[in-house]
Amino acid sequence: MKLLQQFINEYKFAYEKKEVVYDDSITGNINRVKDLLLDDEFMPSVQLKSILDKFNRKARYPMEVAITGQFSAGKSTFLNALLSRNILPTGITPVTSKVNFINYGEEYKLKITYKSGAEEYHSIDAIADFTDQRKDELDDVKYLTLYAPMDILKDISFVDTPGLNSQSQNDTETTRRVLRDVGGIIWLTLIDNAGKMSEAEVLEEYMQHFKNKSLCVLNQKDKFTDEQISTTTNYIKNKFGKYFAEVIPISAKQALDSRQHQKSILLESAYEKITNKFKSKLSENLQVESIEFFDKEFNDFKQEVSKIKIKDDTQDLKLVEDSNINKVLEFIENTIRPQAKEAKEFSIKNDLRGVCDILIKEYETIIGSYDSLEDILKNTESKVINAFDEIHIKYSKDLYNIYNSLENIMEKIANETFKNIKRVKSTRYQEKKGNFLTGNKIEKFEYETYWIDSDNVYKNLFYDDQTIDKMFKRSIKMLKNNELQTDEAFREVYRKLESEVHKWQEAYEKIRKHREIASDLEFSNTRHFAAKVHENVLKDYQKAILENISALRKKFAYFNGALSYSYIQTTQATIAHFEQQIKESEDLYKKEPTKFSVNHPREDEILTKLRANFAFEKIEDFLTSKRNYLFKIIKYSKEQYLEINEDRIKFVESKKQNFKNKIDKLIEIKKSI
Repeated sequence: MKLLQQFINEYKFAYEKKEVVYDDSITGNINRVKDLLLDDEFMPSVQLKSILDKFNRKARYPMEVAITGQFSAGKSTFLNALLSRNILPTGITPVTSKVNFINYGEEYKLKITYKSGAEEYHSIDAIADFTDQRKDELDDVKYLTLYAPMDILKDISFVDTPGLNSQSQNDTETTRRVLRDVGGIIWLTLIDNAGKMSEAEVLEEYMQHFKNKSLCVLNQKDKFTDEQISTTTNYIKNKFGKYFAEVIPISAKQALDSRQHQKSILLESAYEKITNKFKSKLSENLQVESIEFFDKEFNDFKQEVSKIKIKDDTQDLKLVEDSNINKVLEFIENTIRPQAKEAKEFSIKNDLRGVCDILIKEYETIIGSYDSLEDILKNTESKVINAFDEIHIKYSKDLYNIYNSLENIMEKIANETFKNIKRVKSTRYQEKKGNFLTGNKIEKFEYETYWIDSDNVYKNLFYDDQTIDKMFKRSIKMLKNNELQTDEAFREVYRKLESEVHKWQEAYEKIRKHREIASDLEFSNTRHFAAKVHENVLKDYQKAILENISALRKKFAYFNGALSYSYIQTTQATIAHFEQQIKESEDLYKKEPTKFSVNHPREDEILTKLRANFAFEKIEDFLTSKRNYLFKIIKYSKEQYLEINEDRIKFVESKKQNFKNKIDKLIEIKKSI
């Protein structure tokens, strides 16, 4: 029992669905929605999983702050000042030609991401080789990512942009896309350039939607008097306040010169250098049992640290204060950062809702394909019913003609038989009573009777010019033509439906998703359904039509067999009947001439008997009655078609309902975000 219980527990652990608890954070929300959207029911695409993972990364990543402005405003110098390191290349000409993402990393390194998707890593010193706008070979580079072990980058990721109105329109468009996604924007401009018409036009075109997360930084304040700085700052606040939450004048050069010489920065640099040296030396001395090989470098490090600690950084601190860079950092920390967190959460939730909307739209596209098929089945219903009715109307006329031709044959045989009824003399004997002396006498009487010259009938009808044979063959040919035409008419009814469905098939067996994140399998299944529309929809209609055609053929075969029956024998049987009738009436007449007469068959009697011997009532019912065989088969065909059509429409609706249910679930997921 213990072994069985252990097995049950292991089974439950492996296969029972475990309830997942999500926290209220944005990451918890993303994971909850991710698990719902990646459920097997939705047959999720790889791209959907990728974008949901991207949202998770976006939620975990630091806030992004973009540094932008017109080119040659000193963006790279400003960023170097914020990072307290002279990392990014600077120059008189605009050198930043790619978007540079500056992220936290355990060590300094540079990642190059190419448009092909390929990536490669380089030393931080190689950054200038990949940012110079003057180098044509950089066209294949998509963006750069600079990693640095700086505490500020744990919370903030900076985005250095090529600038607006750069030499490349592509770079300008890239910068514009970046601005839409970042949590904050620092617009950098030179004090003496601020507010000029060219800049006003750029602000109007690119920055009017970003006020709440934008800071205007006026660079190179060290070149102007306090009065000039104050005048320009107030002017920008008044004229361009609708674009910026704050305007701060700074000196990026002063900030960089002072910050990179501060004690904390110098200590970080010294620690970084000694760490790198130790790693390098250790790799060369893996077999040693002590670290004496590193004594000299470590002693040098201690001396350098001692010098840094006693360094007088009063001037550096004053320079930092004068540069005004701390106000920029305060704005980032106190204004942009709180708003960015809220904005990021709002953006991610909005993006998640957008994903739901896209999936809903794609499902609606698939539903549209089934709607179109359902419309065809519904709209062709009246056409198919009318087509069946037209078959009955059209070919019933032909059946009347066949019936009339057979009627003519019967009349022809009856007439010929009647014409060959001959009068003949015959004798009868009757006993006449006498007296007791003479006794009874037998008297002889002549009377007129009839006989049918059957040889002449057969000769005139069947042997000399084969009149009846030709008439029968003509009727059978008419019947065969009617069979073929009715057969084709039934097939044409099916082809009308088939043609409409095939038009639908051509449109939808190549259906493709419009958005990458949509399910490949859902659209593949829809294409497969369209490609197999004969098996899925048309097969039942075709099977029914072929069954009805088979029923028609059986009826025609039966009727053809009835007509092919020996009409000579039927005529003989009819003549024999009337010969027997004449004989019987003659016998009665001979016995009681006063009560009976010899029967002379009338032409209508002969016709009636012929019709009976030919089972003409069945033929008449088969061909000309209001409920003839064609009426019955068409009535059944219509009923069968309507039943199949209702079933196929329900089948298509069930396919649609499957996707409608998924849409309902997506709507619920969207509401829950």
